Amino acid sequence: MRPTYSRVLDRRRFITVSSGAALAFSIAPARVWGANERLRVAGIGVGGKGSGDLDQAANHGDVVALCDCDDTSLQAKIRKFPAAAGFTDFRRLFDTMSGKIDALTVSTADHNHALAAAMAIQQGIHVYVQKPLTHDVWEARWLRDLARKHKVATQMGNQGTAENGLRAGVEAIRAGAIGTVEHVHVWTNRPVWPQSPSVVARPHDTPPAPAHLNWDAFLGTAPERPYHPAYHPFKWRGWWDYGTGALGDMGCHTANLPFMALELDHPTTIVAESEAPNPETCPGWATVRYNFPAKGKRPAVKFTWYEGKLPSGQKNLPPMELFHGEKPADSGCLMVGAKGVLYSPSDYGASWKLLPGDRFKDFVAPAPSLARNGKGDQGMKDEWVAAIRGGPKAFSNFDYAGLLTEFILLGNVAIRAQTELKWDGPRFRLTSGAAAAKQYLKRTYRKGWTA
Repeated sequence: MRPTYSRVLDRRRFITVSSGAALAFSIAPARVWGANERLRVAGIGVGGKGSGDLDQAANHGDVVALCDCDDTSLQAKIRKFPAAAGFTDFRRLFDTMSGKIDALTVSTADHNHALAAAMAIQQGIHVYVQKPLTHDVWEARWLRDLARKHKVATQMGNQGTAENGLRAGVEAIRAGAIGTVEHVHVWTNRPVWPQSPSVVARPHDTPPAPAHLNWDAFLGTAPERPYHPAYHPFKWRGWWDYGTGALGDMGCHTANLPFMALELDHPTTIVAESEAPNPETCPGWATVRYNFPAKGKRPAVKFTWYEGKLPSGQKNLPPMELFHGEKPADSGCLMVGAKGVLYSPSDYGASWKLLPGDRFKDFVAPAPSLARNGKGDQGMKDEWVAAIRGGPKAFSNFDYAGLLTEFILLGNVAIRAQTELKWDGPRFRLTSGAAAAKQYLKRTYRKGWTA
């Protein structure tokens, strides 16, 4: 039988707690740290992107615990941080390390983001969670509310938020560089992993899980199903039980600039056109249209998302005339204003130009009003730790990131429900389309995997 815990290199550090032990939580307000105090840092999901997240957080403290369902990834990190306790099940990490962790990175598959973060927040641990913040719309609201209640410092890992170019773009839009903006178009080069139309059903064979993988821990909150290499590693992104498809993977990056610049919050209607959905995998292409109501002096905004390749084989893109002769980038956004267009040919909004170019040759950027960072992914961790130490909230804190994630994931709800949704965001309810869509707002977690 595969052990619940990882086999760490130093057996004296092996933690033996029954896999059935009850979880213990201490509900305590988060403390504020002084400038010279070292944080006790932990990471859940420490392979791939999570490896970098943990290393960057470790620049601000001492790594005390590591968790990954894949023991190969875990052991690689333990070799780098030999003093850290190792786990393959994050429930055991929280059970064993209660009161011994100050700051935590969460970089698991999407379906386990929310539970891992919620368990941390309930222990007063400051959290950094990879994008998308959550797998479900409801979870994004849950984490936002929990973070407020427990007063922890939070940050979502959409690293373009730290780019000075994105912040300058926000300032330009708010200063009226292209006039009133009523239309936004965002597109992506995803999916780049197996999903519909090439994969539309579960594999029939059931090979044993490899010895280095704690399959039960990978499943986490998701329904029970046999292991298959079609799911892990990385290929999980295209399966609804684990991932959030192209929209969930990239929307919190590529839609970030317009969402922040226009101070968007809750869309009121969402409708999707896509390949016919199947219950297992995300679609090969989709176009999602959101309507945001007027807010203050800003008029209503129509926001359109494009992903995948159309049945014709052409990439799903905004109308070509909006590019004013520019070649469309693989991913990017267009903000269409009364005076022109802001075009960002970037996943992260880090670079942009105003179109048509001859109309804006004398453009002068407004004086900076937003703090500058400019250190990319490391800058995201620096900003988060500064907030832990009593500084201002990080730019992608859960108040902001929760709203951004809710908006993005409502598009997946519309794709799966195949009906127009009317959404009352402040009350978190569907006023139209609920019969088809309500089941996609919130999952039922698997037994044993609840906060």
